[in-house]
Amino acid sequence: MKKSILLILVFLSFVVSYAGDKGKWTGWISDSNCGVKGNKEGHAACAAKCIKGGAAPVFVVGEKVYAITDPKKITDEFVGQKVTITGTITGDKLEIETITK
Repeated sequence: MKKSILLILVFLSFVVSYAGDKGKWTGWISDSNCGVKGNKEGHAACAAKCIKGGAAPVFVVGEKVYAITDPKKITDEFVGQKVTITGTITGDKLEIETITK
């Protein structure tokens, strides 16, 4: 009986840890080459150059870098800028619902 309860609790904690975290975050659109180094003003030209060169856009909040599930939502106006995003974070991936400067 105790093993069954323990297994159920382990399973539920596993499910909860992989469930998406819906919310609203403010951070920077950087590139996958620079990552957290793009978490500041003045990085826009570098981020734009790297993304045009094939790097993926990423979202940086503090020291955490999130891959963007649909990079087409990151238009040139957002690259290298501080933005507010609403969406869902699952692990290290971000699904964007809305993005504003």
